[in-house]
Amino acid sequence: MEFADQIKSLAKRVQKMKDSILTEEATKTSVIMPFFQSLGYDVFNPEEFLPEFVADVGIKKGEKVDYAVMQDRKPIILIEAKSIQEQLTKHDSQLFRYFGTTSAKFAILTNGIVYKFYTDLEEQNKMDTTPFFEFNLFDIRDHQITELSKFKKDNFDVESINTTAAELKYTNEIKRYLKTQWDTPSDDFISVILSDVYPGKKTRQVFEKFNGIVKRSLKEFVNDILNDKLQTALANTNSEQVSNKEVATTIEKIVDERPEIVTTQEELEGYITIRILLKDIISPDRVNYRDNLSYFNILIDNNIRKWICRLHFNSVNKMIQFNDDEKTTLQLDDVADLISHKEKIISTAERFI
Repeated sequence: MEFADQIKSLAKRVQKMKDSILTEEATKTSVIMPFFQSLGYDVFNPEEFLPEFVADVGIKKGEKVDYAVMQDRKPIILIEAKSIQEQLTKHDSQLFRYFGTTSAKFAILTNGIVYKFYTDLEEQNKMDTTPFFEFNLFDIRDHQITELSKFKKDNFDVESINTTAAELKYTNEIKRYLKTQWDTPSDDFISVILSDVYPGKKTRQVFEKFNGIVKRSLKEFVNDILNDKLQTALANTNSEQVSNKEVATTIEKIVDERPEIVTTQEELEGYITIRILLKDIISPDRVNYRDNLSYFNILIDNNIRKWICRLHFNSVNKMIQFNDDEKTTLQLDDVADLISHKEKIISTAERFI
């Protein structure tokens, strides 16, 4: 089984049983250890994966880290495990203390769902306060699988990871900053934009006026780019030969993290697929989408009363719900499964044409 498939299979399994995992020990044995098994480590061999690794801290002796990935009898990765029911906002300092007392170059803080990867980019032998990489088992993105694979036993190379760690860290920081500005543009951010587009005096009233204009302009700008790419993907894809890989490559360039309501790559692939399946009965320009927190709506003429179907892709278990009399809901294993429901998609859409 390919590495990506192993990780996605584990994610499905954890999604189903997460509510029954109530303790830290249960999290370790049922989630965290299988995760590192997927990375190629023998979790039952203490020469590779050592539980209760002793990391003396100052005058404190016998301090223990939950696990250490070992190489040549030395720790290369420290792992601090928490219960799957816990958030990871309170425990960074504990791992921070351990890091400086060992030869490990990387540390991972995890609750079995979220894995935060740390190193010492800012000061040698001192763990950074922010992770350079985060991996969420319930929100898997293809480019993150690539980064995660660098921690596989067969691929692990300190220099290779360090080369990309700084870029990953600051890319994530920039994306977080842009997300904040997307939600609530600061005066400084607005000022930078106004310096090129508004020649008048920058008063408080001007900043308040342009706050909404900047937010709307950002959203329209991203939507314009997205629509251009979708049109290109649509034009280059034959209705009988939907290439998810080609479409995914196009979308991945413009979709990563979206604010509040997160429109995922899979949802956009589904949208493109359905537009293509319907192109013989309705102009693709009339098929639109609206994303919601719990589902992804596909509709005709941008009219919420004319929704064709709803894609539920925000969890490991994927589903499509049709706007028929029974509100038929079907399970999907993959976005490509939409093609096998072409007749149902067409018959549902015909109700609103």
